[in-house]
Amino acid sequence: APRTTGRPDVLHWTDAQIGGDVRWYFGAVGVPVTDDNHGSSRLAVLDGWRAVSILAVLATHLLPLGPKSWQLNTAAGPFGMALFFTLSGFLITRFLVRNQDVVDFMIRRLFRVVPLAWVAMTVIALMDHAPLSTWLANILFYSNLPPAHLTRAGLHLWSLCVEMQFYVAVAIIVRLFGRRGLWLLPVLGLAVTVARVIGGAQVNIATYYRVDEILAGATLALVFSGWMGPRPREVIGRLNLYVLVVLLAISSHPSAGFLAYLRPYLAAAAVGVTLFRPPAPVAKLLQTRALAYIATVSFALYIIHVPLLTTWLGDGSSKVIVYAKRPLVFLITFALAHVSTFYFEQPMIALGRRLSGRWARRAAVAGRADVTAR
Repeated sequence: APRTTGRPDVLHWTDAQIGGDVRWYFGAVGVPVTDDNHGSSRLAVLDGWRAVSILAVLATHLLPLGPKSWQLNTAAGPFGMALFFTLSGFLITRFLVRNQDVVDFMIRRLFRVVPLAWVAMTVIALMDHAPLSTWLANILFYSNLPPAHLTRAGLHLWSLCVEMQFYVAVAIIVRLFGRRGLWLLPVLGLAVTVARVIGGAQVNIATYYRVDEILAGATLALVFSGWMGPRPREVIGRLNLYVLVVLLAISSHPSAGFLAYLRPYLAAAAVGVTLFRPPAPVAKLLQTRALAYIATVSFALYIIHVPLLTTWLGDGSSKVIVYAKRPLVFLITFALAHVSTFYFEQPMIALGRRLSGRWARRAAVAGRADVTAR
């Protein structure tokens, strides 16, 4: 178990514990990905799933979810993270199915992730008096790899490393093989799952033991785009969403056993049902304005809430005092996330789009010149 510091929500972890206890406690939410057809009813449900995922993670870290012996706080994080990684893999792959310009892709992703991530990582490094090597491991997005370089206030940032490493890998695959390289993603996903089974890694923060959750979403994108024919869509659409969600919740629990290895595919199947044949009440719920707003600010919510717990807001001599501060923690987290999303992140995203647009125009001009020269 982690060593406490007198603050119920502030934990000190050794490097050995990073691969063990922390992999359960700090369920993570990846990075929001926008989609060109965001307004369509089928894809609008994805915002609802994103909101569910961040709410699960916030509940993991900020609320007591039943008696401690039930380990529900331990389970809620992986539950939310599996959903969000599925969404990330789905939308990234769907983007690349339609646009194999990896430079355009990387510009957009870097301007979505890096600005807030680097600001947060720098502030957290200063808060935790982290050495330069730890700061560099974070801003270069490899701090989740053994030996982990995660600080007390930045334990949750491992998920950004998984995301960024996936972006780079999939960009290289598409650059080398074009769109047909996307066929490698389902194969790689299964390979990672097999490696998890062999290594006994039911939940782990290392990319090579976690990225199958993103790759399951990538596989769903290929199914959604028709690459695998109509049959997989029909099969997924016939699955019972409620049973899938229950199984996903069970697979996220520390006592899940072998079912934990199926968590990526349960999450992808649950999201897939809502894309192909969603139950009407669920579809309506997932498209509510409240969940859409939470999804919009979800990246900032995820980045901000853990560092706040290492301040006075997470301090207390008793659980009563700690949880009495929780409404204030929620209020400040949402307020800062709103400001970050609309006044910092969105301008950065817009700048990235302008730069990617310039790149696309230059590439088009160069392409026409090459054709003319031939």
